[in-house]
Amino acid sequence: MSKNGLLILITSVAALGGLLFGYDTGVIYGTQFYFSKYFELEGAMKGWVVSSALVGCFVGAVFAGYTTRMIGRKNSLIISAILFTISAWGSGLPSLLPESIPLLVVFRIIGGLGIGLASMAAPTYIAEIAPANKRGVLVSFYQLAIVTGFFVVFLATYLIGEKFTPEENVSEGWRWMFWSELIPCLLFLGLTFFIPKSPRWLVQVGRDEEALSVLNKLHEPTEAKKEIGEIKHSLQDEESASSKTVSIFQKAVLPIILIGSALSLLQQFTGINAVLYYGGDIFEKALGYGQEDILAQQILLGAVNFGFTFVAMYTVDKWGRKPLILFGSYGMLLGFILLGGSLYFDQVGIVSLIGVLMFIGSFALSMGPVTWVLLSEMFPNSVRSAAMSIAVAVQWAGNYLVSQTFPIMAESEINVSGVFNKSLPYVVFGICLIILIVFIKTYVVETKGKTLEELEDVWAEQYGNIES
Repeated sequence: MSKNGLLILITSVAALGGLLFGYDTGVIYGTQFYFSKYFELEGAMKGWVVSSALVGCFVGAVFAGYTTRMIGRKNSLIISAILFTISAWGSGLPSLLPESIPLLVVFRIIGGLGIGLASMAAPTYIAEIAPANKRGVLVSFYQLAIVTGFFVVFLATYLIGEKFTPEENVSEGWRWMFWSELIPCLLFLGLTFFIPKSPRWLVQVGRDEEALSVLNKLHEPTEAKKEIGEIKHSLQDEESASSKTVSIFQKAVLPIILIGSALSLLQQFTGINAVLYYGGDIFEKALGYGQEDILAQQILLGAVNFGFTFVAMYTVDKWGRKPLILFGSYGMLLGFILLGGSLYFDQVGIVSLIGVLMFIGSFALSMGPVTWVLLSEMFPNSVRSAAMSIAVAVQWAGNYLVSQTFPIMAESEINVSGVFNKSLPYVVFGICLIILIVFIKTYVVETKGKTLEELEDVWAEQYGNIES
């Protein structure tokens, strides 16, 4: 197998952590409409059951920096696969056992721990095995895997739902939708044992020859030799700084962490997960679809999400990160203007659907994949683990906030009254998108084509050298 072929194969296996991220979060999309009716959940409790996994995501992300540093990126991915498997099996049990809601929440939180861990370990692993000129597209495999997970689970829940009547889906179909995740979970768990360890982590623990062997398999010999030299130099600086304690609060570090964390937060404040998690409710209440149409409509969302992610992968290393985010942000804003406007003026129909699809497609070619690319490459080596952990934890906190508040906001008196006429959530998300556009233009640095080590010099020019 060629070096490029092997690199793509290993990247694809690591990116399965993203597929399970998408599958695990997407399965709640297909099931919540039914288990909410089964358990007769109101807005606040529905928000808690749906967003409970995000508590686990937050905790998993907080500890991911320590875990990936101590046991390595590969072993962290294996642990996340185990957590995914436990969650998939357990989430289908509650309707069979007493105390159903707390039990469902527990297993969703376990799955969230796996997502939080994988959401840092997978893109970090991919970034550390990828050549600089291919890092953007290869890290984008992670986002492609996420949207593939969404699309596959949407298709799986549709096929499962088709085998049952609407009443049977409410009584038991949603359990089989959860259990369908066991197939990709076991696939991911098995394959992760066969990928190599991260060369950067191997050098970090003193296994230089093994690290060079991995790099020689994936890169050209001269590039591998140069790469391991840069890794050693970077780690020497990191160890020297570490021995003298590098504070994340110093003026050369804190702004970078704040930028990464704000980027993570604004990714969630676009409203993407409100649209994905509560798509069933949106289609039923806002767009007038019946239960029999909802699972079919989610396949359409998944297909758009999937297709436009390829656009991002094709352009991220050509256009650059900032232009792609800005282009997508304008598209997302226009999509919400169409959806919110059609709701406000009681003209719900094809324009509303176009607005939803425009938003999904614009997110898929911009903030979806590009956020992960930027987070995997923007932080200095001396604080990368801690900074990435903070940024990812902030992302999950933002996801939780949006998921918990959306059903409350959507069902609130002010939203359904004549003041906003069901458009309030999309007005709020639209304002957040305007803030995102200003933020990207003002603070985000273009990282296209630079090595991880070269990016440190870019930040040093803006905020100074890291002091130790």
